[in-house]
Amino acid sequence: MEGLMMDYQLNVPAILRRADELYGANEIASRLPDKSWHRYTYADFTARTKKLAVALRKLGLEDGDRVGTFMWNHYQHLETYMGAPAGGFVTHTLNLRLHPDDNVYIATHGGDRVLVVDKVLWPLAEQFVGRCAFEHVIAAGEGPAPDGTIDYEALLSGADESEFEYRDLPEGSAAAMCYTSGTTGRPKGVVYSHRAIAIHALTVIGCLGFHADDVCLPVVPMFHANAWCFPFSCTLTGVKQVFPGPHLDPVSLLEDFEQEQVTVTAGVPTIWMGILQTLDANPTGWDLSSIRTMTVGGAAPPRAMIEAFSERHGLHITHGWGMTEMSPVGTLSGAPGQETGLSPQEAYTRRAMQGLPIPFVEIRGRGAEGLIPWDGETMGELEVRGPSISSAYYRPEEGDGRWTDDGWFKTGDVVSIHPDGFVEVQDRAKDLVKSGGEWISTVALENALMGHPAVAEAAVIAVPDEKWSERPLAVVVLKEGEEASPEELRDFLAPSFAKWWLPERFEFVDEIPKTAVGKFRKTALRERFAAGLVASDQSG
Repeated sequence: MEGLMMDYQLNVPAILRRADELYGANEIASRLPDKSWHRYTYADFTARTKKLAVALRKLGLEDGDRVGTFMWNHYQHLETYMGAPAGGFVTHTLNLRLHPDDNVYIATHGGDRVLVVDKVLWPLAEQFVGRCAFEHVIAAGEGPAPDGTIDYEALLSGADESEFEYRDLPEGSAAAMCYTSGTTGRPKGVVYSHRAIAIHALTVIGCLGFHADDVCLPVVPMFHANAWCFPFSCTLTGVKQVFPGPHLDPVSLLEDFEQEQVTVTAGVPTIWMGILQTLDANPTGWDLSSIRTMTVGGAAPPRAMIEAFSERHGLHITHGWGMTEMSPVGTLSGAPGQETGLSPQEAYTRRAMQGLPIPFVEIRGRGAEGLIPWDGETMGELEVRGPSISSAYYRPEEGDGRWTDDGWFKTGDVVSIHPDGFVEVQDRAKDLVKSGGEWISTVALENALMGHPAVAEAAVIAVPDEKWSERPLAVVVLKEGEEASPEELRDFLAPSFAKWWLPERFEFVDEIPKTAVGKFRKTALRERFAAGLVASDQSG
């Protein structure tokens, strides 16, 4: 017996149509390169988005063709984000922080026919545009369009909104593409279906409690990991969207938060570390009372940072974990209802974990002996499945070894799962230190080190050891004007870890290299500090 429900397609046109019909008066604000503001309504946004879809079709694009973007977070990027899939095409974001050779590979491998690029980013874009097979390059922003490009506003002005039709696109068809950052081998293409985006958008809305009175400023770039699905979630609920443009320094963001009365924001830990330092230096400089949560993901936020924001500034961090392959949110910690009955200190400790899987994400851990128990101690690689999780990479050049025989995705994160389902990431599989046959979590050591008052950032890597095979080495950035010796830092760690976990070697640097998405680039650290340790004492 089958259910008697309508065969309604979950797709991006349905998201756009809802915004078009219900939220016309709501606002979208963008900070422009000159720091002035562009403001318009959802009615303006949907009209222009429909024009873009019509214009792309007139350029000769057909269903499924890829539209690349190389842009900051702003209203024209939002129009492309929604307009390409609403027109039957596929939005493909290119990362501003990647090497030009990587973007040549990604745009070519993805088959992009069109590129929409910010005029202010043209000096970066022209380093790779000529080596790609773009048939049209569309330049957005103020000023003249570079030679050989089409001006974005001129393109829209020549399109007739009435020619747009809300099509009932198959929900299984492609809506967007994003490539992994390529930390292991070539970047790999993830293709999001309309259905995956619609379900994920609804899930994010439910988990974070989005509603039309919210004001959301995503610091997370729209070119990274589906922008954590925020553009789709916000558009679906009519949230006021605020885009910071290229101005991602702490003071500019704090000004945005205060002026626009932001209620929800999201970004990687490095962004929030800078904001915390700025607030600590000037605690009364900005009124942030409107903010109800700051979502932090991309890397684990240190417990000390979670506590500092709460205790010193009254700001709540929601900790998210996920992957590009997961649309991207997989778990949330610190979401409403998760800390009922806990003391503040217990809540901070719990929130530093990755949290509960969001609805429709199933989890399990696999160790050497098979599936691990949910006891909060046994470690294994996290495997996931769900309707917004990739089933394969796009045109893989290497084997698709990331999926199990029964279809679960192998995340590469080593976790323990607590009895209540709370996930705690111990490390990336490739970053764990195996010392004397026992595992040491670099994440645990890093988070503890960043709790020291003199430490701004800390990364822990494995280095060769004659006796124990590998030992942990800590790379530390001290706060300006602060001092700390290796002995002091080791003593600071000692009460929390077994003696054999403690690094023998500390290296102090001015800056820890980071990937294009703000994560510690541990490959560079391993290359720099690869010289092995002398045989060390691992007793304890």
